[in-house]
Amino acid sequence: MNMKPKFLSPGESTWKEDKADVDVNSGTQFVYNAHHSLAIDMQRQRLPIFKNRNHIIYLLEKYQTLVLVGETGCGKSTQVPQYLLEAGWTGDGKMIGITEPRRVAATSLANRVADEQNCVLGTVVGYSIRFDDCTSENTRIKFMTEGILLREMMGDPLLTNYCILILDEVHERTLLTDIVMGLLKKIIRKRPSLKVIVSSATVDAEQLRDFFNTNTSKDTSKDSATIISVEGRLYPVDTYYVEEPVADYVKAVVDTALKIHVYEEQGDILAFLTGMEEVDRAVDLLNEHAKLIIDGKQKILPLPMYGSLPSSEQLKVFWSAPKDTRKVIVATNIAETSITIPGVVYVIDSGFAKIRWFEVETHTDSLIVAPVSKASASQRAGRAGRVRSGKTYKLYTEDAFDKFFEATPPEMQRSDLAPAILQLKALGIDNVLRFNFPSPPPTKNLLCGLELLYALGAIDNNGELTSPLGVTMAEMPLDPVYAKCLIVSGTMGCSAEITIILAMLQVQNVFTIPGGGQAALKARVARRKFEAEEGDLITLLNVYTAYESQKVTSWCHQNFLNHKSLRRVTEIRTQMCKMLKKLNIPLISCQGDTEKVLRCITAGLFPNTAYLHYTGVYRTVRGSRELHIHPNSCLYTVRQPQWLIFCEILHTSKTYMRELTVVKPEWLEELAPHFYERRAIDPF
Repeated sequence: MNMKPKFLSPGESTWKEDKADVDVNSGTQFVYNAHHSLAIDMQRQRLPIFKNRNHIIYLLEKYQTLVLVGETGCGKSTQVPQYLLEAGWTGDGKMIGITEPRRVAATSLANRVADEQNCVLGTVVGYSIRFDDCTSENTRIKFMTEGILLREMMGDPLLTNYCILILDEVHERTLLTDIVMGLLKKIIRKRPSLKVIVSSATVDAEQLRDFFNTNTSKDTSKDSATIISVEGRLYPVDTYYVEEPVADYVKAVVDTALKIHVYEEQGDILAFLTGMEEVDRAVDLLNEHAKLIIDGKQKILPLPMYGSLPSSEQLKVFWSAPKDTRKVIVATNIAETSITIPGVVYVIDSGFAKIRWFEVETHTDSLIVAPVSKASASQRAGRAGRVRSGKTYKLYTEDAFDKFFEATPPEMQRSDLAPAILQLKALGIDNVLRFNFPSPPPTKNLLCGLELLYALGAIDNNGELTSPLGVTMAEMPLDPVYAKCLIVSGTMGCSAEITIILAMLQVQNVFTIPGGGQAALKARVARRKFEAEEGDLITLLNVYTAYESQKVTSWCHQNFLNHKSLRRVTEIRTQMCKMLKKLNIPLISCQGDTEKVLRCITAGLFPNTAYLHYTGVYRTVRGSRELHIHPNSCLYTVRQPQWLIFCEILHTSKTYMRELTVVKPEWLEELAPHFYERRAIDPF
C-alpha cells in the first residue's frame, strides 16, 4: 500500500534491521506513494478502492467470507480496515485483525494507518510482530504477522477478540498463509459471527472462494463466500513469442530492449530476470550500449529493481525520465505483484524465476531457477497495459508456454514443514496428514518434518507433543532447532550466552562493509578482533559482549559495527529473557566456558552437520550434499575444520554454509545418539 517516506530521528529505534523476511527475488519492503504531497483525505480518495467502499461493507454484511482482488497499490491493505472501523464494526470492543506475510509490511502499514486515523501508534491502531508488541486495550485495528495470529489461536482457538480478520497478500501463498487459511476454515464454521476478508493481487479468487464457502448444497443463494474485484484501468496488450528458443536469456533481454528502443514508440520498458546477479549483469550491458548512443538520438536509462536494493535506489524506477530518455527497468519478479511501476508500456519476459525448494533427502533449501507459471506470465504481461495499449515480448516459444504449470506451487508444497507441524500439533491438530490445507503438501515433506521433530524430541512415538519439551518448543517464536538450543541452555548452564547468539541471528548487517579500498581493509582488520576459531556464532557472541561494555555509537563506528542492529539485538534479547522467565528456564552464564556453548548449539542444530570430505569439500552427513564455507565466514581463510554445524544454506554460484560452528564428532554421538552412530569402515 502507498505511504509517505518516514524519516528517523537521531537515536530513534528502528525495526528495519531485523533479519530480512523479504525474498530479494520476489519481495520488497519499499513502498511508493505517488500522491504524498496531497492532504491525507485527498490521498485516500485518489485510491482506486475508494469507489468500492460501500460495496465492500454491503458484501461483508451479506457473506461471511469476502475475496478481495485488486492490483498492488489500490488501497486494499490500509483502506479496508478503516472503512470497517468507520462503519461501526468494532463498536462491541472487538478488533479488526490484518495479517501480513512480512514483519516490515505489518509495521509500515500500521504506521500509515495510524497517520490517516490521526492517532498515536499503539492506541486505536497498533501492530504485533515477533519480539515487538505495539498494542493496547484500546486497539481496534491490529496489524500482525501470520505467526502472531497462530500463537493467539493457542490461547483463544475461536479468536473471540476479533470481529473481522483480513488475510492480506494471500497471492504470496507463504507457508503460514496456508496454515492460517486452513485453521480459519475450521473456525468460521464454529463461529458464524466472525467475518473473513481474503485479499489478493492475482486472479486465484475462485479457488479461494470455493475453499472458504461453507455451502454444501447446489443452491448458490446460500453461498457464504463471494468475490469483489478492485481493478485499475487495463488496456489491451499484444503478445509476441520467439520462433526458436534463446540460448542466453540475459543477453536476449538486452537485445530485445535495444530493438524496442530503436523501433517502438515512446514508453518505458520492464524486463523480468531471475535474480540480483542477472539483473546487475543486464544493467551493465545496457549501460555500455547507452554510452554508444549518439547525441540527438533518444537515450536509455537502465535501472535495476530487486528487494535488497537500498530504498533510495528503488525509488529511481518511479521517477519520470527526461523527455529524450526512455527508462529500461530490469527487475526480479518483485515487479510482478509487490510493486506497480508507472509508465511501463513494453514488457520483456525471460520466462524464468527463482523459487525456493526444500530437498527432503538432504534437509536443505535450494534456490532454483525454474520456468514461470502461466499465471505469472499473465501477471507479467498485464504490467504493459496500465497506462495505454502495450506489448509483451516473451523469450520462449508458444509451445513452451503451453507446457508451463497453471500456477507456481505454493510454499506449502516446497518447504520444510517441521515448524508448521509443530504449530498445528500445539493447536490440537493431531492428524496433520488429514488437515484441510488449501494446497495439500507432498506426503514425503510432512514425513520429513515429523522425523525432524521426533529427532529433536518434540514429538513421541505416537506423533504427539512431548511434555514439557515439545510444548515449550511450540510456545517459542523460533525455528524448532533454535528453540531446542534455548531450552537445553538452561540445564547446560549457558542460557545467557545462547540468548545473545540467537538474538544476533535475528538481525542482519551486524558488520558494516565499506565499498572498497583502505576502508574495506580497516573493516577486515577490525573484524578480526572479534573472530574466534570456534566459528561465526562465537564471533557474534564476542561482538555483543564487547558492545555491552561500550554501547556508544562512536565505538561501533571505529569497529565497523552497525549500531542500530546491535541496539535491536538488545531489544530482542530482553524479550527472550522475559520469555525464559515465563517458561521457568533459568538465565545462567557459563562464565567463559565456550565448550558449554558449543555443546548446547550441537544439541539443537545437530541435523545441520557437515564433515570435510577427502575430496576437499564439505558434505552433509545426511544426503551427502556438497557444501562450501561462505566467504563472509571467519572460517573461510583458516585451516578447514573436520566437522561443522551450519545455520543456513545460501545458493549463488555455489552452495554455501553460513553462520558456522566447529564441533567434535563425539558430541554428536553423545547429544544425538538417536540420530548419529559411529560405524567402522570394513577395508575388505
